[in-house]
Amino acid sequence: MGIERSIETEEQTRADQKEPHRIVDTNLDDESGEQTDEISLRPVTFAEYIGQERLKSNLKLAIDAVKKRADGSALDHVLLYGPPGLGKTTMANVIAHEMGANLRVTSGPAIERAGDLASILTNLQPGDVLFIDEIHRLRRAVEEILYSAMEDCKLDIVIGKGPAARSVRLDLPKFTVIGATTRTGSLAGPLRDRFGLIHRLEYYKLPEIKRIIGRTAKLLSTEISDEATGLLATRSRLTPRIANRLTKRVRDYADVHGDGVIDVELATRALAMMEIDELGLDPADRNMLELMLENYGERPVGLNTLAALTGDEAATIEDYYEPYLLQLGLIERTPRGRAITEKARQHLAKLHSISN
Repeated sequence: MGIERSIETEEQTRADQKEPHRIVDTNLDDESGEQTDEISLRPVTFAEYIGQERLKSNLKLAIDAVKKRADGSALDHVLLYGPPGLGKTTMANVIAHEMGANLRVTSGPAIERAGDLASILTNLQPGDVLFIDEIHRLRRAVEEILYSAMEDCKLDIVIGKGPAARSVRLDLPKFTVIGATTRTGSLAGPLRDRFGLIHRLEYYKLPEIKRIIGRTAKLLSTEISDEATGLLATRSRLTPRIANRLTKRVRDYADVHGDGVIDVELATRALAMMEIDELGLDPADRNMLELMLENYGERPVGLNTLAALTGDEAATIEDYYEPYLLQLGLIERTPRGRAITEKARQHLAKLHSISN
């Protein structure tokens, strides 16, 4: 299966997103080699993909139907949305593999001009899958070209400038667009309406995370006890990417400070060194909660004010801090801003009592 990638430079990506660099960060860190490791751990079939059962059954039905027709038709365009790290890119790879199609990979910010998209589209082969990560960040001019391409398999381009300019419509082969986004509300209505299959990826259940950790340890040729697997699962924020990353970091700790076998005692020491607490919170999470508690107590705080307190971008808080803290019930959204909950206050008090 051929995979072509159009990726921004690391500096551009960090400048645009200003993402946090944390062990529980749900983004890939190219510098540390995480991207290569993550790809090697990714499943390539529905049978290997753990969790998201409802999504898998719906997609498998659609793929089987396309294969049964055998009339050269392509799978409906697919939109996958949900918090980062839940497997949207992995699912795109699985869909392409199950379809027996080539996967072309790009991202919204990487397609800067309409000509960039035109170049990608005209190089597609019949049945190809075009995966666009962060599709909500497509520029409007680029987005408008995608409309006719997705709906009619036509590419409208303008040749020349001024009075001599003329519009040309090119035929495209039947293909499938898979879009991934953490912000489905930021997608333009006309673009969203052109997706025939729209699915949300949910946070995983604890037994599923345990299975993922077991599979990862096996692929890494690392022995891990059931108790250690359960401990890592509870600290993984119900997110496969973080589960894989913690497993690899604890594996490293076991290789250096033990005999390479991960037991619960060694896993506990490794997590303590990484400062990941029993709820899966890291120092950045706890710092935000403590700032909210110290400065505002039970009162709500606006997003921009919270961003100023923590020194992060508002988008960073919305995309990378909030989803899990909301899922745990540690913060809540109110019409006046974000407020810390009683559960969060009790958790911070417990941590302070332990440290003292």
